[in-house]
Amino acid sequence: MTQDDNIQRLSREIIQQAEADAEKILGEAKAKAEQIRNHAQEVIAADKKRILEQAKNDADRIRGQAIATAQLNARTLILESREKLLVSVFESSMEKIPAVQNYSDYPAIVESLALEAIQQLAVNKVILHADKVTHDLLKDSVLKKISTKFDGTIELGEPLKKGTGIVAETADGHLNYDNTLETRLRRLEGELRSPVYHLLMGETL
Repeated sequence: MTQDDNIQRLSREIIQQAEADAEKILGEAKAKAEQIRNHAQEVIAADKKRILEQAKNDADRIRGQAIATAQLNARTLILESREKLLVSVFESSMEKIPAVQNYSDYPAIVESLALEAIQQLAVNKVILHADKVTHDLLKDSVLKKISTKFDGTIELGEPLKKGTGIVAETADGHLNYDNTLETRLRRLEGELRSPVYHLLMGETL
């Protein structure tokens, strides 16, 4: 074999080896590229899942907040409506109080109001103030009848400028007890609010 033949053979071997090396490198590069692509897809899928879960959590949270806000607003409106209704009922009742003086048993009511007010002061001399209609009912005979029930004396003072009923006052003016029908209704308002509301709603007590 000549020298040229050896050179050609060696050249072919080198070329073949180079081609084999190139194919190996290319194969490894393709495998690496596939690995990178698969990893990237896994990362993208994980990010997509995380983003979707976060979006769902945010949507649930916002929906929950919206429901809670709507429920709170509805409850507030109900309470406001209830309060307006109760206020309207008590205002109407307050306006009708003077009509009580037309009742046939109002004189007996006056005696009861006066005696209760006097007993609250727990003194033996009391001055009674009353509106004009009530004042006219407190005749001497009525005052004597009331005074025998608490062992003391009663005087009539200046008529009331407002209110229906009786205000009892100590002789020195330091203490008084307002037993007008308007004040009595205000005292009872807190206690009556719940049953009145249930009655307005058509419920039985």
